Amino acid sequence: MPVRKTQISQGRSGKSVGLGLALVSAVAFGGSGVAAKPLIEAGLDPLHVVWLRATGAALVMLPLAVRHRALLRTRPALLAGFGLLAVAGVQACYFAALSRIPVGVALLIEYLAPALVLGWVRFVQRRPVTRAAAFGVVLAAGGLACVVEVWSGLSFDVLGLLLALGAACCQVGYFVLSDQGGDAGDEAPNPLGVIAYGLLIGAAVLTVVARPWSMDWSVLAHGADMNGTSVPAVALLLWVVLVATVLAYVTGVLSVRRLSPQVAGVVACLEAVIATVLAWVLLGERLSAPQVVGGAVVLLGAFIAQSSTPSKGSAEPVASGGAERELSARGTAA
Repeated sequence: MPVRKTQISQGRSGKSVGLGLALVSAVAFGGSGVAAKPLIEAGLDPLHVVWLRATGAALVMLPLAVRHRALLRTRPALLAGFGLLAVAGVQACYFAALSRIPVGVALLIEYLAPALVLGWVRFVQRRPVTRAAAFGVVLAAGGLACVVEVWSGLSFDVLGLLLALGAACCQVGYFVLSDQGGDAGDEAPNPLGVIAYGLLIGAAVLTVVARPWSMDWSVLAHGADMNGTSVPAVALLLWVVLVATVLAYVTGVLSVRRLSPQVAGVVACLEAVIATVLAWVLLGERLSAPQVVGGAVVLLGAFIAQSSTPSKGSAEPVASGGAERELSARGTAA
């Protein structure tokens, strides 16, 4: 009995750590827009900002790529998928969608990813999904619609909607691929190595798309306006690279390993709330009453999804992560 209590305690501790990492990742990702927008307004093309973000992060993570170069031999498909979907695909599809449909609509469609993850788990992996997690996704999606005020500028453009949906599908790939090997123990692929090679591959793909040789590099030598305050463009770029990319991806992947793709996906919806709040504080973009209410609903949905526990007798339900699966197996053996 004491052994079982210790295992349960460890499982709860692992889930708490995973939730904390997911929140850090959401904050880091949510702060990317606040730093990137002044750079874009200063004269950089959005795709060039994305390229700088991925390439700078890839250079920072390059020592880890060298250290874990064995992944190129053992997990080439995982590295390629992470680079193409989680890094290049999400960014390229999202920014392309923005050129055809309103920002709010594109953001809402992209963050339908948690619901798509549930569909992947239920119909592709044929694993059970708890009602609490599904209800949390519904709440989070509804709250997100209020945060981005989707009703303020809806325009029907088939290609734009397909591009936004493509970003959502790539977001699903990010969560699913981040969970690969999470329950394989010592044989699991090193998450830092996967991120490092994913960024390298993503940067290579974005180089073809963004064509950085046409970028106005002189913008980085001057300041960028942030709500009336001049901030060095290089400082904003460092924030985008180190915090909004390196820290965001590392904590995001580690959180998926400790939670599950589905739960981490719902918590990631907080990124839209955080981005909206930061834009209000730092850029002077004010929050409306529906946005405040929507933010509270997103928080509630994320809490319900992450606090859902495995139902008795179910085989790997939606809210159970790699650490909990391992502890459950050990508990059964004990």
